[in-house]
This record gives sequence, structure tokens and C-alpha cells, in this order.
Amino acid sequence: MSIAHLLHDFGALSQGKPVAITDVSLEEERLAAFEKGYQAGWDDCVKSQVEDGRRITADLVQNLQDIGFTYEEVRAEIMEAMQRLLQQITETVLPPLSHAMLVPHVTEILHDLLEANGRQPVQLTAGPTDLAILRRLSAEMPDLACTLTEDQTLASGQVFVRLGESERALDMPDVLLRIEHAISGFFQQNQRIVA
Repeated sequence: MSIAHLLHDFGALSQGKPVAITDVSLEEERLAAFEKGYQAGWDDCVKSQVEDGRRITADLVQNLQDIGFTYEEVRAEIMEAMQRLLQQITETVLPPLSHAMLVPHVTEILHDLLEANGRQPVQLTAGPTDLAILRRLSAEMPDLACTLTEDQTLASGQVFVRLGESERALDMPDVLLRIEHAISGFFQQNQRIVA
């Protein structure tokens, strides 16, 4: 049994017209094939460049978002640490410091009042905790007629200085409270801006 019926007969093709290729047409075919290959390579390169640009842009956007997020995290942690530090300062450092600064503040008030009103009798009114400090201040200025008065309603750091008709108040607890409010307000405002 023959398998000739399964195979294709190419004998009929040999009867066709022979194709003649000249050197010029061969060169034109080569040039056209080169141009076609060059254009395909160029298109692949441009496509690859565009894809790389998109990938780099996407990576850059993601990195910038990560940096922005990281910046916000770091800023939030720093602000929280600063808030705790400033609260500790206002609670532990400033009260003793304000107590230590009581005499210089009273001295400054006295100096201003004496300069504005001349030498007149001075009356200092303070709470029981500050009276001893003011006695020492009064003893350091023997040429100044100074009267000390105790007022049980005044807290430590609250002093009234009267010179003739002029009177000035020193309220260190109020100063500390305003500092605490300012710090608290700053951090509340900062949280609203971040949110």
C-alpha cells in the first residue's frame, strides 16, 4: 500500500514562471527588510521606554507617599514627646522656678513703682507661705518703709505691692496656668491641623 495519496505533489510548481531577481531588486528587498526590522526594534524600544517611565513614575509616587506618611508619623511622635516634656516642665520645673523668682519680680515691681511715684511707704500683701521671703526682702531694704500684711486667701506666688495710690499684683500661679493653657492650645491646634 502506497502513501503517495497522503503526500502533497510539488511537481506542479516547477511548471510555473521562474522569478528573476536582479541585484537592484535584491538590494531593495534587503533595504525594505532592514527598514522593517529597524522600525520594529524602534517600536519595541519606545514601548519599553514608556513602560519603564510608567513603572518609575508609579514607584516614585509610592515612595513619595511612603515618605509623606513616614514624615507624618515621625512628626506626630516628636510632637507627642514634646508635649509630654513641656507638661513635665510646667508641672515640675516651673513652680519651684516661679517661687525662686518671686523676690526678683517683687523687686522689679518696687523699682518701677518707686521710679514712677517717688519714695513712699510700701505695703506688701502675700499669703502665709511667701511672707517669710518678703520679710527677708524688707530687711535687705532698711531705708524703705515697708509694711507686710498676711492674707490667708492668697496662694503661694500671689503678692500685692502698694506704693501710695499705685498698686500692682504679682500672680505667679496665673502665669503658670497661662503657660499651661498656651502649651495645651498649641498642641490642640496642631492636632486639628494634622487631622
